[in-house]
Amino acid sequence: MLFRQLFDQESSTYTYLIASQQTQFAILVDPVLEQVARDVKLLTELGLKLNFSLETHVHADHVTGTSKLRSLTNCHGVVPEKAQVQCADRQIKNGETLMIGEVSIKAIATPGHTDSHMTYLVGKDRLLTGDCLLIRGCGRTDFQSGDPGVLFDSITQKLFTFPDTTLVYPGHDYRGQTVSTIGEEKAFNPRLVNQTRESFINLMNNLNLPEPQKMSEAVPANRNCGNV
Repeated sequence: MLFRQLFDQESSTYTYLIASQQTQFAILVDPVLEQVARDVKLLTELGLKLNFSLETHVHADHVTGTSKLRSLTNCHGVVPEKAQVQCADRQIKNGETLMIGEVSIKAIATPGHTDSHMTYLVGKDRLLTGDCLLIRGCGRTDFQSGDPGVLFDSITQKLFTFPDTTLVYPGHDYRGQTVSTIGEEKAFNPRLVNQTRESFINLMNNLNLPEPQKMSEAVPANRNCGNV
């Protein structure tokens, strides 16, 4: 398996390139519109064919590169079921698996940040957690049908049931961190350590964060597969 973590500095977004080294088929998870040229150049250099552009959720802080990638590579755009994205080629359901050659990518419903958020298990030991679980943090819950209680359940009842050695690759990081583990987040994540469901809900409901700068542009565009 080929696995690459790519970064968009403006939105602090991680895009993930995953490919089968047997078939040269590839998938991009959470691509960013402004980084499509970078991503296509890398695919070409590595001799890969892009099969899927896959989203963890409808993003509010950047515009997806899916539409542009479809036009350039003929890949299929895939979004979580229940996401309000009618232009997608496919919706992926909880428990469903995409195969890229020998590489499995399993969808795990982890709502809370949004009501249709998915985490993806790559192989057996890597979780692409999107905006659900971040390194020493978690996604906000104050827009797009977010729900702090549901997010707490997604993290504690689903993600925290994986072995402590399972790698955590988030959708964003704002402090220069790239990867964590389930064990680390159980032990050190300040949003979750020693929190009850009730105290977590109270914490999340009182963050008082400003809206993402691109929210008014990004959400409508992403519901249209990245067509601005």
